[in-house]
Amino acid sequence: MKGKIMLSEAYPVDILEDDPEGYQVAAQTYYELLREGAQTSTEVISLSTGEQVRLETSSLCFCTLYRDEPQHKILVLVNPQDTKTVVAVYLKESWWSVEHVLRTSDPTRQGLMKVQSFGERIVLFVLNTIVFGRLERRLDSDDMFFLPHPAKEQAKVLWRDGAAVGFYSIKMKGSLCGDGTGACYLLPVFDTVFVRRKNRCQGLGTAMLRDFCDTFHGDEALGISCPISPAMYKVLRQFLLTCPGERGRLWEVDPPGAWGQRVNIWLKVYLRERTRQDGSTVHPKCSEEDTDTPRQTSQDDGPTHFNQGESHRNGSLENQRGHRMTNNVSKLGYP
Repeated sequence: MKGKIMLSEAYPVDILEDDPEGYQVAAQTYYELLREGAQTSTEVISLSTGEQVRLETSSLCFCTLYRDEPQHKILVLVNPQDTKTVVAVYLKESWWSVEHVLRTSDPTRQGLMKVQSFGERIVLFVLNTIVFGRLERRLDSDDMFFLPHPAKEQAKVLWRDGAAVGFYSIKMKGSLCGDGTGACYLLPVFDTVFVRRKNRCQGLGTAMLRDFCDTFHGDEALGISCPISPAMYKVLRQFLLTCPGERGRLWEVDPPGAWGQRVNIWLKVYLRERTRQDGSTVHPKCSEEDTDTPRQTSQDDGPTHFNQGESHRNGSLENQRGHRMTNNVSKLGYP
């Protein structure tokens, strides 16, 4: 039944066709019917937490799905007590809780898998913009979200036990560094990464770094987007201790990644360890810490302000780019 939240074993990533325009038209039609009173607005949606949210147009808004294609949007239900928190997504004429959007019934969907289908793009969006953007981090500003990935961003989602638990994205060699620039990346760059809070400290961050290096095994140099947080350095330190053959390949880079914009990561780790040892020459000791936080460090990142449902006549949520963050580390969760 339309408007009901789905609890079945079939999940969006498994059943969505690659028809984003069709789903958007259906969502817009549903919203208009609800707003005009042609469809009941007294329905209550029960979430997995036991919380109940009344389905009203004042709690609905359209979110921009892709950073570079603002015409593509999805309809979401927000918590009326906290209108920056999304609790459900409207897909295939049904409401799906955030947790169900991140699940799969396909047993072959396991480990790191490249994002290809529209359903996988939805999963990436939910992990990045909804889970990291609001549910699993503290916001410095209550009206700030982070921009979604571009429509054709290269990314992999990490699947574990039937659920999406993390992702990482890549700036490909030859891809544009950002809006309004003709500069292109000169090497592959590990750009954004996130692991859900409940799955951290399990080595998943280092596993994604290993996958990134293996994917581009033929490249002599690989980048990690600058700046890198202290927490992310701990992950890189652990990875490079385990994989010494990669020490000469990983560089902290500013776009586009010319040699003057690169700093060897192992050298920085080594120098930090040496400083801690009061000047004695030692190699970094192995750290057991492998925590996870998302990072968004590409050149054109910035905060997105969400204007809610009824504030626009068409019920859309505008994606307004604010000032560029002066400290991109605040956007970084570490694996």
